[in-house]
Amino acid sequence: MGTAAALEKLVPVLLAFGGGVLLARRKTVPVEASKAFADYAFLFAVPCYLFGNIYGSDLGALFNWRAIGAYAVAAALAVLAVAFVSAAQGVRDPRDVALRVMAGVQVNTAYFAVPVFITLFGTAAPIFPVLLFQVCVLSLVVIAIMELGRAGPAAGGPVQRLSRAVGASLATPLVLACNAGILLNLLSVHLPKVVLDGAAFVGDSASPIALFALGLHLGGLGLDIRGTGREELALITFKCLAFPLLAWAVCGPLFGVRGEWLTYLVLIAAMPTPQNLFIFAQRYDVGVDLSASLVIKSSVVSLLLLPLWLQIVVAA
Repeated sequence: MGTAAALEKLVPVLLAFGGGVLLARRKTVPVEASKAFADYAFLFAVPCYLFGNIYGSDLGALFNWRAIGAYAVAAALAVLAVAFVSAAQGVRDPRDVALRVMAGVQVNTAYFAVPVFITLFGTAAPIFPVLLFQVCVLSLVVIAIMELGRAGPAAGGPVQRLSRAVGASLATPLVLACNAGILLNLLSVHLPKVVLDGAAFVGDSASPIALFALGLHLGGLGLDIRGTGREELALITFKCLAFPLLAWAVCGPLFGVRGEWLTYLVLIAAMPTPQNLFIFAQRYDVGVDLSASLVIKSSVVSLLLLPLWLQIVVAA
């Protein structure tokens, strides 16, 4: 894919996202509706898309273990970097550190990466293994730290809290859909064509609806650029610039990942902070305001930098 063609493919992304922003700013569609659109995408449309595509994929080609391992190493280095800097800046509570690690390393797959990849490449398949790694490893660690840090008798003992963490991580619709697709694929279970067609029909709506919901949400909240603190700026810079560069350096020169997979991994790393960060912050009452600001501002910055990353990875 040439640079011009790649940039042209961003037009639908900007149209769906910008439409949400415009309608929210003009108050044509109530901002509160963004939750309904987002829930539809997250709980139904994206899982349908993931299930159908994983079920019909060549798992041997889908799970490129060199690429996935390289991305895991890059993510581990990023986790250590964010944790070290946070501790150096005086952040002592493990839950606060975990929240900052999630903000700097995890990516918005369902609402951002999936629709962007579908638009650019016609498939979101490369995101599946990274999504599973993110939810089953990174999110599990973050949730475990949050659960262990909860106070009060209602929180239960360490075993109960860890059980809740594992259950919460593995029971999300995205993970269930991915695991179901992998299992039925491996067992060669034949599904009726009408089932797969239905999943594809619903899944095709995931990309525009997710982007529209994100634009509606951001358009309603607005941006307070002047109020951006040094810590916010540092985390956004790390997420949108440093982490993609780290992914490129580790996956390319260090692990020898080349071609399309290097492009996929760098673009995945360049995706914004996930909306789950705000959900976790609310649930565990940790850095709620910081989380909301990071989700919004990193989404805007990532969208603005996406053409730059496309030019860089296409030219590399």
